Amino acid sequence: MGGTGQFPDEISAAGEFARQEDAFRAFVSADGRADFPVEAGRYHLYVSLACPWAHRTVIARQLKGLTAAIGLTVVDPVRDERGWAFRDGPGFSRDPVNGFKFLAEAYHASQSGYRGRYTVPVLWDRRSGRIVNNSEDDLCRMLDGPFAVLGHGDTVLFPPAIEAEHRRVAADLYERVNNGVYRAGFATTQAAYERGCRDVFAALDEYAARLATRRFLFGARPVEADWRLFCTLVRFDAVYHGHFKCNLRRIVDYPVLQGYLCDLYQQPGIAGTVNLDHIKRHYYVTHDDINPTRIVPLGPDLDFTAPHGRERLG
Repeated sequence: MGGTGQFPDEISAAGEFARQEDAFRAFVSADGRADFPVEAGRYHLYVSLACPWAHRTVIARQLKGLTAAIGLTVVDPVRDERGWAFRDGPGFSRDPVNGFKFLAEAYHASQSGYRGRYTVPVLWDRRSGRIVNNSEDDLCRMLDGPFAVLGHGDTVLFPPAIEAEHRRVAADLYERVNNGVYRAGFATTQAAYERGCRDVFAALDEYAARLATRRFLFGARPVEADWRLFCTLVRFDAVYHGHFKCNLRRIVDYPVLQGYLCDLYQQPGIAGTVNLDHIKRHYYVTHDDINPTRIVPLGPDLDFTAPHGRERLG
């Protein structure tokens, strides 16, 4: 996650935002002969509670009952040109594993001469002293797959019966919603902004229609695609509507989406993964090319605990 001034290489000649590829894509495996076998206490997640991509892995770790098996450290939500930092503060801390001051140190320890962005989430292997993976998509599948033997509960994020359709929906959500708000917010031309913004609301309209007749995207129980959508919706009215100029409508203007958002927020263990202070301070302070004053707005006044009435839907 980053702003146009900080990461000019991710802005095209047409003024469009193009996100960099993830650099580390190794996998933890249940195969004991693997380079990265499943093992309680061996792996550690570095995350930001402000970042929607990292937030999804925090949710997966929580839902799969892996909080004791996989450690977690939250970075300072305010980031500068040095990248994410480990500091003591409300809801974030110093690095207890390696004593790193900045997440950049983990990247350089893992790959000599690394030149890309220093992104969250990061899955760190304590034993080999390197990054295993920094792709939230991969990490969610690992948490739901090989890591599941270390956890508890019956949550399945990627049900095999809906795999093909789930992949299609997740790809669409990524392109038009999750990354769509960034395409609007980080655009540097009017045309690029308008394309991104219109794509976001076309997608929200479609998903509101889909969710009008079913409780979650695939029926009675949430899956990974629901949490993918949740991580954008929970930030939308607080930052994307104003800061990223995605202001055709708010989520509260969509009764179906607002109810769906509240339903997901009220699922066991989820409220504790949402930190609106981190979210607002990250976007409004870090993206000083978009918000030069770095003033963080007091509002909006959001209530995700309101009754939603969606239990009646199957």
